[in-house]
Amino acid sequence: MTSKLTGRPAEIAIDFGTANLRMIHRDGGVIFDEPSLCCLAGLSDRPRFVAAGAPVYAMADRTPDGMRVRRPLWRGVLQDIEAATHLLRYAASQAIKRRSFLSPRVMIGLPADVTQAERNAMRTAAQDAGLNPVCFVPEPLAAAIGANLEINAPQGTMILECGAGTTEVAVLSLGGVCLTRSLRGGGAELDAAIIDYLHVGHKLLVGRGTAERIKYALGEACSRGGAADSIDVKGRSLVSGLPTAIRIAPIEFADVIERHAQHIVDLILEVLAQTPPELSKDILGEGILLTGGGAATPALRQKIEAGTGLRVTIADDSGLCVARGLLSLLQDGASVN
Repeated sequence: MTSKLTGRPAEIAIDFGTANLRMIHRDGGVIFDEPSLCCLAGLSDRPRFVAAGAPVYAMADRTPDGMRVRRPLWRGVLQDIEAATHLLRYAASQAIKRRSFLSPRVMIGLPADVTQAERNAMRTAAQDAGLNPVCFVPEPLAAAIGANLEINAPQGTMILECGAGTTEVAVLSLGGVCLTRSLRGGGAELDAAIIDYLHVGHKLLVGRGTAERIKYALGEACSRGGAADSIDVKGRSLVSGLPTAIRIAPIEFADVIERHAQHIVDLILEVLAQTPPELSKDILGEGILLTGGGAATPALRQKIEAGTGLRVTIADDSGLCVARGLLSLLQDGASVN
């Protein structure tokens, strides 16, 4: 990168997403990768920590009274500092307990358009978890580095980072972000739309985990050209109030996916309309790169190509682009100010 943070080199980088938290060590790569979930017990001002990360995934929507699964981030924004602190402390205890430093200097990826209040909230959570000092890196920039783009050249590049909580469009050049816009609501919004469709169309209540499994099944169906068996869906019937199961053809969700993809196309068109002409010329030649766990959302690539007329490419291992980019920055000697 052409501009580096000043001070001591960072040792740990954190990709703190709405769906997953990844901790990356400068020499060891990804040393922690678990869901961004925390379970706390008690309703007092100081609830008791129960579990965090992977052990909590199966607890979601299954907890008894007095115990609650909390998600530190929602729509890409830190909404629960206490849960974030517990999750970061748990991740640090699992990942770096045998390493030689006690208070690691850390780098954290954040949405490019994050507010100062959101930045301060993340800094507080990290410091309360014993991770200090802290610096921040725009996630689209880290994703571009992780996708092996030549971001330092005087060449415009457009990247679409499809996260669970945030969908970001960014135009990059000369090692920096020239223009960015975001939708607060990424893959999780598609999950919510699937839940709503089943609620209204089939009188069936399902949880977030079931909706996510349906989304992945739809992605597999799309990759096979739409040829797929019906999807088994289990939940609670709003008619009988009893547990029930139904079979749904993937084509039923076509309108749900179409609406979700159109919101993203509209966001890209908004950015393109504000992009300076020389950068627009570069993007015409290079196209748009999709990164993030939601890059393989059914029909998204085709919808963007149809709506913009630009070539669209999905990065290899798109969900790990931010983590790979943060690792590259650590190894390049980026420092904490």
